[in-house]
Amino acid sequence: MRYRDLIVWQKAMDLVVEIYRLSQTFPATEKFGLASQIQRAAVSIPSNIAEGHARKSSGAFINHLSIAAGSLAEVETQLMLAERLGYCAQDLSLTLLASSDEIGRMLTGLKSSLTKN
Repeated sequence: MRYRDLIVWQKAMDLVVEIYRLSQTFPATEKFGLASQIQRAAVSIPSNIAEGHARKSSGAFINHLSIAAGSLAEVETQLMLAERLGYCAQDLSLTLLASSDEIGRMLTGLKSSLTKN
């Protein structure tokens, strides 16, 4: 199985696209601030899933999935901050946080399945 076949990677890629779309609406003053941070954190999620999978070691994969989970928590925090600052509507924030929750559960499940092997 390739990393691109993993549903969690696919959903993480979808989240990156949505985060980029959102961050493009932030004020120009946030280009090198919150917009850049949330983009980097979002990109880190599928990137770490892919890198961990490519290492062909369960231990390395688990470690990279943990890093992806940390990046996911960063995205959630930055998304909530964007909402508080008025850069993101609450309904969009709730939708993106629901996607984030799903990805988080999938990361946890994948880590658990790798630990059992």
